Amino acid sequence: MLELTYSQVAIVLVAYFFAAMTKGLTGLGFSTTCLPIIVFALGLKEALPLVIIPSICSNLIVMRQVGRFNEAVLRFWPMLLATLPGLAVGLWVLTWIDGMFAGAIFGIVLLLWCAFSFAKPELHLAPKFERPLSPFSGFLTGMINGATGSQVMPVVPFMMSLKLGRDLFIQGINCSFTMSSLVMAVGLAQLGFFSWEDILISSVGIALVFLGLRVGTTIRHLLSEKVFHNAILGMLTVMGISLILPILNS
Repeated sequence: MLELTYSQVAIVLVAYFFAAMTKGLTGLGFSTTCLPIIVFALGLKEALPLVIIPSICSNLIVMRQVGRFNEAVLRFWPMLLATLPGLAVGLWVLTWIDGMFAGAIFGIVLLLWCAFSFAKPELHLAPKFERPLSPFSGFLTGMINGATGSQVMPVVPFMMSLKLGRDLFIQGINCSFTMSSLVMAVGLAQLGFFSWEDILISSVGIALVFLGLRVGTTIRHLLSEKVFHNAILGMLTVMGISLILPILNS
């Protein structure tokens, strides 16, 4: 990774706090909010390692709060295992695609996620289809995660379609997020994308994650969560479009 300037480090740290505050306020995924901001400052390949450690910390906090870990693992282990080969394929793709093109792919995934979040479609999957589709969902999620850093598609729509209780749903998706992040950390290190500078900045950022989560939780009752949530999705939509435009104009 290239050495960062003080202004770039500042942007990264602000992104940590803002993403954690958003997660505490609205529940929107940490990396979903954090990664686009850092991508604009550094590029996708340089941004990915910086999101891993803070994302894992925020996920572990949530996993501890909601419980039902054993139940989630026993039910969704086929999906979690299938994520591993998907990540391997995605990381392989990341090694040979151009940085600008990788950013554009991430922009497309980001727009799909924002469109899904705005629409909030009523999804329902018959129980008999859960087990055969679970590995498919895990593999696709891992592949998209490895190539773009996005952890939400298609695992979140898949889990929503199962009509799970709130705690089991949150635990299930956070198990997927956390395992993906851990494997991504190892994969990025093996590919030479993870540096000691990334680890240092990420470690400093953990304090901002804790602070942001607390601030977001505190102000949840002071602001309209719906308005704030839609404003964040609007910002992410603009970022997604901006990531795609350079490819369209080239």
